[in-house]
Amino acid sequence: NALVLHLASGGEPLVYALSVAAAQALAARLQTLMTSGEVDTPELEDGARVTINFRHVATAHFDELPPLSRVYGSAAKAGRGFKA
Repeated sequence: NALVLHLASGGEPLVYALSVAAAQALAARLQTLMTSGEVDTPELEDGARVTINFRHVATAHFDELPPLSRVYGSAAKAGRGFKA
């Protein structure tokens, strides 16, 4: 699952690959985080964490990642590219 954030300051959206557990937990709280402007630190697909200050987020939604996409937190996928 990808979390797509459109910042209040404009520009290109930020896209994060969330872990399955983090996506489920965040989905239940996203509306509350958006209205309260709280800070949250979800786990990414690669095991790292990202701190998001929802006070600066204009809109947020979940989306599916295309198969070959690489975004913040994407886990390395085996079987692609050249092998040495």
